[in-house]
Amino acid sequence: MALMAGEYSASTVEEERPKILIGPPKLTRFEKARICGARALQIAMGAPVLIEITEKMRSPIDIALEELRRGVLPITIRRTLPDGTYQDIPLKWLLQE
Repeated sequence: MALMAGEYSASTVEEERPKILIGPPKLTRFEKARICGARALQIAMGAPVLIEITEKMRSPIDIALEELRRGVLPITIRRTLPDGTYQDIPLKWLLQE
């Protein structure tokens, strides 16, 4: 079974994760900024926090950065090429490198 960019089957994920075909094998600084900003806004608007909050974490941005560092965010990054092709990459794959 041939898989297109952005597609993967459950058996493929369990056996071996597909290669990251588009972009670098880790999270870029731009992706990190976008994820942290979006997550901090969600937290500020009352979304549940996915980690235990300590006294050091005073702002939604601190909480969002810690959630990202721990890898608990259920987010998928979509990397797109100019020709319209794309690949959906789970955040955990980009943090493990």
